Amino acid sequence: MDSPDLKRPEFYINRELSQLAFNRRVLEQARNPATPLLERLWFLCISSTNLDEFFEIRVAGLQQRLELATARLSPDDMTAIETLRAVRTEALQNVAEQYRVLNELLIPALADEHIHFIRRDSWTTAQEAWLRRYFNDELLPILSPLGLDPAHPFPRILNKSLNFIVPLEGKDAFGRHSGMAIVQAPRALSRVIQLPATDKRTHEFVLLSSVIHAYVDELFPGMRVTGCYQFRVTRNSDLYVDEEEIDDMLRAVQGELASRRDGDAVRLEVSSECPEETSAFLLRQFQLGMDDFYAVNGPVNLNRLGEICDLVDRPDLKYPAFIPGTPRHLGQGADLFEVIRAGDVLLHHPYESFLPVVDFVRQAANDPKVLAIKQTMYRTGPESSVVDALVAAAQAGKEVTVIIELRARFDEADNIVLANKLQQAGAHVLYGVVGYKTHAKMTLVVRREGRTLRRYVHLGTGNYHLRTAKLYTDYGLMTCDQEIGEDVNRIFLQLTSLGKVAKLHKLKLSPFYLHAGMLELIEREAGHAEAGKPAHIIVKVNALTEPGIIQALYRAAMAGVKINLIVRGICCLRPGLPGISRNIQVRSIVGHFLEHSRVYYFHNNGKKEVYCSSADWMERNFFRRVEACFPIPQKKHRDRIVKDLKKYLKDNTHAWVLQADGHYRRIKPRKKGARDAQQLLLDQYAEHV
Repeated sequence: MDSPDLKRPEFYINRELSQLAFNRRVLEQARNPATPLLERLWFLCISSTNLDEFFEIRVAGLQQRLELATARLSPDDMTAIETLRAVRTEALQNVAEQYRVLNELLIPALADEHIHFIRRDSWTTAQEAWLRRYFNDELLPILSPLGLDPAHPFPRILNKSLNFIVPLEGKDAFGRHSGMAIVQAPRALSRVIQLPATDKRTHEFVLLSSVIHAYVDELFPGMRVTGCYQFRVTRNSDLYVDEEEIDDMLRAVQGELASRRDGDAVRLEVSSECPEETSAFLLRQFQLGMDDFYAVNGPVNLNRLGEICDLVDRPDLKYPAFIPGTPRHLGQGADLFEVIRAGDVLLHHPYESFLPVVDFVRQAANDPKVLAIKQTMYRTGPESSVVDALVAAAQAGKEVTVIIELRARFDEADNIVLANKLQQAGAHVLYGVVGYKTHAKMTLVVRREGRTLRRYVHLGTGNYHLRTAKLYTDYGLMTCDQEIGEDVNRIFLQLTSLGKVAKLHKLKLSPFYLHAGMLELIEREAGHAEAGKPAHIIVKVNALTEPGIIQALYRAAMAGVKINLIVRGICCLRPGLPGISRNIQVRSIVGHFLEHSRVYYFHNNGKKEVYCSSADWMERNFFRRVEACFPIPQKKHRDRIVKDLKKYLKDNTHAWVLQADGHYRRIKPRKKGARDAQQLLLDQYAEHV
């Protein structure tokens, strides 16, 4: 039987819908009573953030394609139209469920735990007096209401900012009939206001929007406010840099950052109480249609409710705190170069601490035998211990080369700051390769030892970011394997000199060899199956969308290869198709930590191979990014990773299984015999507080 045609419009539509399906799985965590209550609220916030980014990037891209289309639409343009229609239907369901979870599940559950959202009609006399003072002291001095008239046109509304449209009656100070006004909420102020505590057990909160609504009439003396309705506009936030015209990547990205706040509008969210004619007025201002309109039953930005998780000190309503474990031989005071010479080091974050990686760079910076440090950076955070160590190394006179990807989405501003900091310290800073994002995670340390130079390497599946290293699951390998060191050195030479990449010994690099290398390994496994030998593939990635890889997996499955895919997010492959993918199982794990590691396992007739990588199996990772895929040389480490993967395959607590029709079925959690992969890994690696 022939495998599905991956060029059909349905494939591209399902690719977009798959992202929204993942958001539904995140939202399920907010519904799940087994999840600690404040973590449920946090999952709701994550689902809101995910949906924002989906509109800012994916929907914006589809709309932009149609705007550039000619009057005679191409088949691709028709696919974009069909995709937007399908996205609209699914997004409406996502939004409706978000607010149902908030209003019907979380708010009552929080109230049961003495955490209250106090509505305006429920304020006590004392609360009203306190909030009035708050309005007069904290809000009134910085609010700038804008009455609309020919001299006061509709203002430019910033991306995702909180705003209010206020219909007015009566005459203004100049004797003219008033109509509409806009009030923009200060972005610097918290959207959640905590009321003074009446007792130690009770936490009471009022939303900033409620306070503005309650006292908005004081902003328009002499006029009558007939309504006050919050709204928020989402804008196209994808940076566009004309890579054929630019001569300075940093300046180009800096120039584009300002446009992100006021790009083309793609979505309008308005309070469900807003009258139809007022909503229509807003749509006209943003040049949007009803397909871009979302009425919401609550605050227009659910993500800002996450502030409550920090304001409420209730450990019993959060995941148990834990301290990541540190292997004994990597503890404080360990000479990491000596440790690595004795054998490769494999770390599994966040179960194992990220600090040995930081210490690796720090020791390199302070070691007089170290001559050079080279590193790639994608996301590191605004305050980075790794960057501080590189600055110290550069100031100490070592050769420090840092390749910073300025276009790491939504981290561009932070990366520019870090680039300038490193340059001022004397480091060589480059911005990757024009046309290709540098997404590989690599550190190379060159150290003089006697008469030779030895290369020490760290390779990872995640970023050099201390905060996300506590939240994302990732693997990191530290090694002084000669061939791996030579490979990493050659990759850095290619990135800095832009010369051709010489053949690599062990690493597979995109956009050059990784795609072909994965196809070869999949086909090799199919060959084993056809020869009657055991054949098994396990792949753990964040997304699987690349048609060539999907077709290869279908062929391998038809040849008899057992294939287990652990795909957290988007998956365009369909398992369980008769005669095609019966041998393929796809599951998604959505739990305490964000599953972020990329691992590829091939049974290879008993000669097992395990690779870790920075690359998901997507077109962009294979063909438009610089990605590094590295083998795990030592058997004990390969076995350990395979055991970890099998924990995910047996998870019956946070697992969702993809069906042949593209829908996910949650594996029903068991009270007896429950298997939670993340908890098992916590128990294995971490020391609980």
